[in-house]
Order: sequence, then structure tokens, then C-alpha cells
Amino acid sequence: MAKEYALRMGDGKRVHLTKEQIYEDVMAGSEDAADLADVPVLDSNDVDEIVEILMIPGRMVGVESGREVPVTHDIGTLRIDGDQGNSGVGIPSSRLIGMMMHERAFGADSMELGHIDYSFKPVKPVIAQEMQSMEVVQQNMIVPVVYGAMPNMGLYYRPDGPFDNPGDLMKAFKIKEAQQATEDAADHLTRDMVWIMQKMMKSGSDGVNFDTCGAAGDGDLYGTLRAVEALRKEFPEMYIETGMAGEMVLGLHGEIAYDGQVLAGLWPHQQAKLMAKAGSNIYGPAINTNTAQTSAWNLGRAVTFVKAAVEESPIPIHVNMGMGVGGIPMFETPTIDAVSHASKAMVEVAGVDGI
Repeated sequence: MAKEYALRMGDGKRVHLTKEQIYEDVMAGSEDAADLADVPVLDSNDVDEIVEILMIPGRMVGVESGREVPVTHDIGTLRIDGDQGNSGVGIPSSRLIGMMMHERAFGADSMELGHIDYSFKPVKPVIAQEMQSMEVVQQNMIVPVVYGAMPNMGLYYRPDGPFDNPGDLMKAFKIKEAQQATEDAADHLTRDMVWIMQKMMKSGSDGVNFDTCGAAGDGDLYGTLRAVEALRKEFPEMYIETGMAGEMVLGLHGEIAYDGQVLAGLWPHQQAKLMAKAGSNIYGPAINTNTAQTSAWNLGRAVTFVKAAVEESPIPIHVNMGMGVGGIPMFETPTIDAVSHASKAMVEVAGVDGI
């Protein structure tokens, strides 16, 4: 009987596969990514290396000594005081205490202050409190601390915002009106993000993390890229990290372009170049997990996308690794075996600069 190895499905369920099945799944996942993004499929050496990583029996694995990379955190404070539905552990604390715990107990390389809603729009009414919080945090922390939030352009559409919902307009075949609503919301989004970060930089922030860019489609990414460009001009030395919501930019507008490049349909290796052009220091690709496939399939697919981005990116790549992205199961608190196997593959095969 062939030896089987314990892996995961894309939803976190335990599954047992033979070495041959693992190889086939890694290869199939890589071929899927290569076909979609028109990038090279992983060569046999890369596939073999991923297979060997997935067959390591330890509950937790790590990178080879000397190949360690920095780890950045998005709103890691909520992992302490947040509820378990948000991957938290429910320990009563403050954001400052959570960040100090990450710095002094967990060895975090950087941290992030973020509003509980974690979107830019809700920060506007409480900007004074956020400025004060950033000042206090900077007085107590040593590692770099940035301000972070999602562009979340969906909040600018009715009923939450002032603009008509493009989805409703498109259902009524009002295509031009839908595109105009997207452009209007993107303009408003840019203004808000720039204004908020002007305030946060005055309060001592080391920079910004624009998290989950493109979640509301190409207009969402457009608004973010323009905010990055404006902030880079005003604050030449600030740290700007831009992380995506998924591997492909959804064309909800379809024609909106940044610097002459239509954004709809761009893949990670193409996104990275625009992030650099706008002024980002670091780009974070996000590769979505297919819950119906094995972790081997998902990891082969994710590494293929990210390796192509690493090879073409003018700036460092800090790949998004977590619940449902980066070859990790779509589970609120992913198991350490899946997380560490995927992280090791991203560093040693894809060649990422950080996680």
C-alpha cells in the first residue's frame, strides 16, 4: 500500500494523499495559474521542492536557516482583543497593549494601528482620536508602526454612501451611469485616504498599509493608486504598502485606467509594476484559495502566480498569507501545518521578500 501524507483541503478538512497525488495536484494548480495569467508553469525542480515541503511530517515547519524573511502584520492588535469570529482570542486589552505584545512577546517586525472597522471612510469622524492613538503608540513602540485600513470603496455607494450603486445601475442597463458612479466614488475615496493619512503622518505614523485593494473592483484600485501617488509626492520618505484583495482585478468599471493601463483583468505580475509606478514601497499579492481543491493544488497555483510577480516586480513582494489566501485554507483560524508549509514554499520556491 502506497504511503499517504496528511494534507488539507481548501476548507481546512484533513485529507491523505500519496506522493504521486501531491505531485499531480501541485502541477495541476500551477497549470491553472499559468493558463489564466499567461505566466510560466513551475518547472519540475520547483514542483519537486513544493512536494517535499508538503511531505515534511512535522506539525510545524520552518524555512532553512539564513532564509528568514520579515513578517508584516495587518491590524494584528485585533488578534488579541478581537472575538474568535475575527481570529481573535478575546483577551481584554487595548490596541496599544496588543501591539506591545506583538513587539515584545511575539517578535513582530512591524505593526499597524487600525480602526476596529478597518476601512478608511469610518475613520473620518474619529480622526482626532486616531491621531492621539498614533502619537501614544509611537511613544511606546520601537518597531515601525504604520496606519492601516481597507479602501473599501463599496462604502461610498448607497445606502452607506452618496453615490448610486453601479451594480443596481448595470442591472438597469445604465452602463455609462454605472461607470460614472464608480469614477465619482473613486475620486471621493482618494480624497479621503489622502486626507486621513496627512493627519496620521502629522501624528508620527511611519507610513500606511492600503489593505485589500481592489475589493470593490477596478475603481477601488484606481482610487488607491492615485492616493499612493499623491502621498508619495507629499511625503517622499513615508512607507507605503499596498496589498490586494484577490489575484485578478475585477472589471466592475471595465475601462478605467491608471497611467494609460486599463486595470480590469490585471494579474499579480502586472499589478506589481503599477504599484511601483504609483510609489509603493512594498506590494502584497493575494491569491485566493479554492475550497474544493487540496492544499497541494492551491499552493502550486499560488506559488506560480507569486513567483512570476517576484521575477517582474521592481519592488519587494510581501505575499498575503492567511485565511483563504496564499495557498492557506479558507478557515477563520487556519491550522499551523497548512500555514507553515505554505509560508515555507513561498519563501524558498516563490522567492518572496516577506510575508
